[in-house]
Amino acid sequence: MNITDFDIYGDLLKKESGLVLSQDKSYLIESRLNPVAKKWGYENIGNMTNALRAVPPKELIADIVEAMTTNETSFFRDARPFDIFKDTILPYYMKKPSANKHLRIWCAAAASGQEPYSLAMLLKEEAAKMPGWRFTITATDISNEILEQAKGGVYSQFEVQRGLPIMFLMKYFTQNGDKWTINDEIKKMVNYKYFNLLKDMSVLGKFDVVFCRNVLIYFDQPMKKDIMERISKQMADDGFFFLGGAETILGITEDFKSVSNVRGLYAKHDSHHVEQVQVAVAAN
Repeated sequence: MNITDFDIYGDLLKKESGLVLSQDKSYLIESRLNPVAKKWGYENIGNMTNALRAVPPKELIADIVEAMTTNETSFFRDARPFDIFKDTILPYYMKKPSANKHLRIWCAAAASGQEPYSLAMLLKEEAAKMPGWRFTITATDISNEILEQAKGGVYSQFEVQRGLPIMFLMKYFTQNGDKWTINDEIKKMVNYKYFNLLKDMSVLGKFDVVFCRNVLIYFDQPMKKDIMERISKQMADDGFFFLGGAETILGITEDFKSVSNVRGLYAKHDSHHVEQVQVAVAAN
């Protein structure tokens, strides 16, 4: 693929989703967009590229963005954030005086649902320790196709073997041939919505805990800053913000501050609850 054609896809992807495609990833265009070209009746990607130079249908643009979106995930991915959530953050909210006892969680870029379902299973396990509490898990993604897959809650043997404790598999899944379906009681705990991180986040409401892991690595610095600072506006003053282990706020935004000794966990810059959490983390 020549540079001019690559730039057309790179510019389109950044404009529509914020994702930055480096030239060393040009092979992804060939592998992921060939099926899109065929679906739309183009003989090859080159012909589809010519169509993009004109006024392409919005549906074609949506198909291209969806095909280029990375959906890598697994149950309890990286483990440590889920341990921190269960052993430190939930106890923090249990001890906190609260009139409505409502914990609101947002999983951004939820892909096929393993992250929000992992949280739902943890909350189900811990529910007895939090009598009277309500839990709302909002899971969003830019891909309608992957959201439909997440709503179905059906996973392969390979997918359930990646990080999912055998106890949870036996307790919360039903086997159907070589597939495993997550139980309705867990499905009902997650509300899936289509959402583009470039859009107005106020439509999603406010959150106490936000998981935005392993997605901002695909954005450039100005876009990371913009997204993080808009996320901070949707968070409670004493909320928590999770990034992936390889991601950071350093040099990007001052709207958040790190929670010491907890890689990937942040709080709003002007919050005053971090010290309690740091003590709890050290104790665990």
